[in-house]
Amino acid sequence: FDPRHYLGTHHYGFPKTGPHRLRFLLESLKDLRETLRKKGSTLVVRKGKPEDVVHDLITQLGSVSAVAFHEEVREI
Repeated sequence: FDPRHYLGTHHYGFPKTGPHRLRFLLESLKDLRETLRKKGSTLVVRKGKPEDVVHDLITQLGSVSAVAFHEEVREI
């Protein structure tokens, strides 16, 4: 969870993630984690800036050969 996604926008002060979107996200992650567990895998969830969290995970795991990510579309 990137804390920057839960702050007001710079245009009008509206929340980027309201309570309904957050509930949907949490329920989706819970379902994904359960599906992965049934297949013998897991889901790692962290809070922080992705550029810091991913670096820390790579350091912690030690033998990472590739990293893939998705960048959100930004408003112009």
